Amino acid sequence: MAAPGILTTWRDVLADAVRSDGPDLSMRQWAILLTVYLNSGPHTVRGLSRDLNVPKPAISRALDALSILGFVRRVRDETDRRIVLVQKTPEGAIYVDEFARIVENRTRGPAVSAALYG
Repeated sequence: MAAPGILTTWRDVLADAVRSDGPDLSMRQWAILLTVYLNSGPHTVRGLSRDLNVPKPAISRALDALSILGFVRRVRDETDRRIVLVQKTPEGAIYVDEFARIVENRTRGPAVSAALYG
């Protein structure tokens, strides 16, 4: 089994995220969202499928949900209209930044976490 401390921290991060009133994303949606926001683009369904080793239809379904939430948007490539690019949005950037703050707060150590979450 993995180190309990790591899993406890991850559980605390997830619990904090659930309490934050944001949407509950699936692990697949998180993987896609973080890939788009942390890796330079351009991003396509085909590229995300390849990078995450997930079938294209599953990527498309996850992107549908992320698009409805406003966290990503799909636009046609101007140079090749057959290609659909997946782009960041201001709403998605705010959501990822807020999640990053939760992770930072939980990974700074018990003293900081106790002070923040008592």
